[in-house]
Amino acid sequence: MKRRNFIKNASLTGVGITVGASAIACNEQEKTPSKKAATIDTSKFPIAICTWGFAEANAKAGEALSKNISALDAAIKGVAVEEQNIKNTTVGKGGAPDRDGNVTLDACVMNSDGDCGAVLCVENITNVAALAKKVMEDTPHVMLAGKGAEEFAYTQGFKKEELLTEASKKAWEKWKETSKYQPIINIENHDTIGMLTMDKNGNIAGACTTSGLAYKMKGRIGDSPIIGSGLFIDNEIGGAVATGMGEEVVKTVGSFLIVELMRQGKSPQEACEEAISRIVSKGDRYKDFQIAYLAMNKAGDIGSYCIHKGFTYMKYQSDQNKNISSDYFNKE
Repeated sequence: MKRRNFIKNASLTGVGITVGASAIACNEQEKTPSKKAATIDTSKFPIAICTWGFAEANAKAGEALSKNISALDAAIKGVAVEEQNIKNTTVGKGGAPDRDGNVTLDACVMNSDGDCGAVLCVENITNVAALAKKVMEDTPHVMLAGKGAEEFAYTQGFKKEELLTEASKKAWEKWKETSKYQPIINIENHDTIGMLTMDKNGNIAGACTTSGLAYKMKGRIGDSPIIGSGLFIDNEIGGAVATGMGEEVVKTVGSFLIVELMRQGKSPQEACEEAISRIVSKGDRYKDFQIAYLAMNKAGDIGSYCIHKGFTYMKYQSDQNKNISSDYFNKE
């Protein structure tokens, strides 16, 4: 029997799951995986966490999990709240356009079996996380881009919608007066919603969706739809999501890095801190951009870390939805 199926079946027969400690524990002195088995307390599941203060989105996911909806479907329901929120200029409909005035969306999803799907540079479709799931389930591919992704969406029943709202159009026209392209730390021109969900059986999934950097070059893609950068899940270990300057996340394949560090025995917090250290150790350029990571391991432990003060995340657990401030590297 495969390890993943064993864990899944065990979760249905009691309140605890016994797994190898490589997933959740380590030797405190040497930081190496312990050989002792550990029992995960499933009574604290389900859990939903997401980047930034997207309270309604995270609550939607948490409530779905409480109704026994799968971890992935719960995440997609959650992020859809922001994809449909026209006041959010960084995700979905109403997102800031590229330099030519076109709104293009990116998203990826990953389930507890390790399957994944992504769409890149999609126009005229609002719920691109749900579209990414369709790519995962109904095509032989992992990624579809541009017009191909849009045309596939129509075959799946997605409706064509104008993504550029009047408010975003006016902001873009104002921007064109100077055409200054300089993302500002913690200002909503590059904030993604990345979400990790754990169902009642301890299965982890995630979704990441964004309209990308405001006034980006036509065709620009950041980390959000890239499996391993904006999002990565290993159901035996945990998951991670990223937000901030996507180009910098891609350079270290940040979310995959965090999961691998957890596999080596680091806690989610330690893994997030190490991933940020890989970025800030390369010189002083980090002072000009923000990156934040959010992670959860198989035991439901959560960690977050960012470069600059200001990043927060939502946590839904035991019917409570809380906004939590992240620790940060740059104390200047």
